[in-house]
Amino acid sequence: MAVSMPNVASLKQSLQPVFILHTYPFKETSLVVEMFSRDFGRIAGVAKGARRPLSAMRGMLQSFQQLAGTWSGKNELKTLHGLEWLTGLTLLKGDALMCGFYMNELLLRLLPRDDAHAQLFEYYAQTVQLLSTLSHETGSGQLAEIMRRFELKMLQELGYAVPLTHDENGEIIHADETYRFEADYGACAPGVTKNGVLIQGATLLDMARGSYSNAITQSQSKQLMRYLLQHYLGEKPLHTRQLLVDLQGF
Repeated sequence: MAVSMPNVASLKQSLQPVFILHTYPFKETSLVVEMFSRDFGRIAGVAKGARRPLSAMRGMLQSFQQLAGTWSGKNELKTLHGLEWLTGLTLLKGDALMCGFYMNELLLRLLPRDDAHAQLFEYYAQTVQLLSTLSHETGSGQLAEIMRRFELKMLQELGYAVPLTHDENGEIIHADETYRFEADYGACAPGVTKNGVLIQGATLLDMARGSYSNAITQSQSKQLMRYLLQHYLGEKPLHTRQLLVDLQGF
């Protein structure tokens, strides 16, 4: 006789590393908390009574803080039992704060529920820490470079094809050639398709190396990532991206 094993995802999970992505009201005194968990992906949990002034969790429901969360539940909407600090308080300022909210919105839109992406979690944590070291006077170019790296890392970790060193036929990208980059396919000769964006081979190779010092690479990588994100996000725009565009042409 076969013995059914319990669904691990439905059991109580204790002190799991998480970041808060977003919260919104639920019933009269509670909140739904959207979390990015290292080992379980995106998790939504109800923090009962969190809107009450004396709630123990109310002051901890802050974005960009690495926390330890405890929750349980069999359904998609879990019950969040508690949060604990894992690190000291992390503060983001000015446009760096807006970039943090932009990352959170990207994860809310693209990260599947209950699908672990530990490497993306660690890269998000590193990027938050980097943003926290920047001042109000940080130039838009440095912030844009940080966001290009995060956008690319996120798409690659989520399984979207963004090949940068070889074209769609497996041939090596050449720096001095022009390509047309199409979502889900990659780079091809300009006349093969009318979809996607035109881009220099040098830009693709720079992005593969994480190098954004060249002005053309900065411009073309922004155009490429904007096209790819729009393709995968669909018609609904990102609110934080539009704010960043309005502020500094991000």
